Amino acid sequence: MLYYEIGSTETALKAEDLRYGLFVALKKLGNKQKVLAIPPDYTRLPSRAGELTEYAWEYYKEKLTDVLPALGTHSPMTMEQISHMFGKMPTDLFREHDWRNDVITLGTVPAEFVKEVSEGACDYTWPAQVNKLLVEGNFDLILSIGQVVPHEVVGMANYNKNIFVGTGGSEGINKSHYIGAAYGMEKMMGRADTPVRKVFNYASENFSNHLPILYIQTVVGLNKQGKLQTYGLFIGDDFEVFDKAAKLSLQVNFEMLDKPIKKAVVWLDPTEFKSTWLGNKSIYRTRMALADDGELIVLAPALKEFGEDKQIDKLIRKYGYFGTPHTLKMVSENEELQNNLGAAAHLIHGSSEGRFSITYCPGKGEENLTQKEIESVGFKYADYDEMTAKYNPKKLKDGYNTLPDGEEIFYISNPAIGLWAFKDRFEY
Repeated sequence: MLYYEIGSTETALKAEDLRYGLFVALKKLGNKQKVLAIPPDYTRLPSRAGELTEYAWEYYKEKLTDVLPALGTHSPMTMEQISHMFGKMPTDLFREHDWRNDVITLGTVPAEFVKEVSEGACDYTWPAQVNKLLVEGNFDLILSIGQVVPHEVVGMANYNKNIFVGTGGSEGINKSHYIGAAYGMEKMMGRADTPVRKVFNYASENFSNHLPILYIQTVVGLNKQGKLQTYGLFIGDDFEVFDKAAKLSLQVNFEMLDKPIKKAVVWLDPTEFKSTWLGNKSIYRTRMALADDGELIVLAPALKEFGEDKQIDKLIRKYGYFGTPHTLKMVSENEELQNNLGAAAHLIHGSSEGRFSITYCPGKGEENLTQKEIESVGFKYADYDEMTAKYNPKKLKDGYNTLPDGEEIFYISNPAIGLWAFKDRFEY
């Protein structure tokens, strides 16, 4: 059921609009005694989910007893991040999701179904895992809050991904990521109906329909002035809420280009991107737009690690981003990758398959990744100061820029909120 919807390519929602829409929806639900909020973590700061979570706390007061950020495999939030994202909410409400230990399995999607929807790419069972708090907390309302935006693993982010990945377990996360990688990322990005989504939907319909989940979803993108704009708010408890948000997201977060990009320069905000695990969105979201033999330059001033999880970081350093055939071979030969299919999927996602070059430019701090480390995993390296002197983020605008020397580049200030494709590379 859809409890509230507002959104269009012209809509610009302010804070009071979000608060009003949320309160309208929550009022329709009637009284609740114990509420859990599941917002995204700090890596989804532009989502407006922090404000919406704070408004939910304002509405329910002491009845909102727990907040479980949907970390997935990401690093736990710091107190500073919590205060910045969630405002005046008491920090003692926040719980830390442990994706290796704090989960239970609600049910198992059959291997036959996985094989069918992935067109034979994978033929294993998939466990629908969630943080045990969702089941054992005895909540009469669970608020799943987040942003619908193009995504490399599932096609379009959020909806039940926030539950099964954001609060999921290692096996479920690993296997779902690998389904998407094996099936083909470029066949999924920007689409609401994908093999991974079908697996999640099967789990929702068969294993989690007893959980009182309400989805609160925003659509946020850059407007023509290069500023973040909230285009939509959709609140409901079934697939319709996601479908409506995904259709709007495709209109505001996806840019179809008439010609392939020869050189793209992507800026990774230092408050958000500290790893290639997240920073490789610069690769995922531009790969369908980059020309053969094109160049991707990633300005990453805060880049200090490959994986946010120590075990995944170790695997990335060992196996590198060397393309699908190499990675599949490594998976077949190495048990540690077989047991960490999410990492294997990431290695596939992070490679250009030799079609275009990827140059990372980390900052110069002691914590930053070095040239040797960058090159060891298959990327090129360039000096951050030299590259920012030539490609100054403060002087570039999103989209095409012609530099004083006549060079044309395509600049992206935040790869996490968009998807770009050359029309001949995008399959409808």
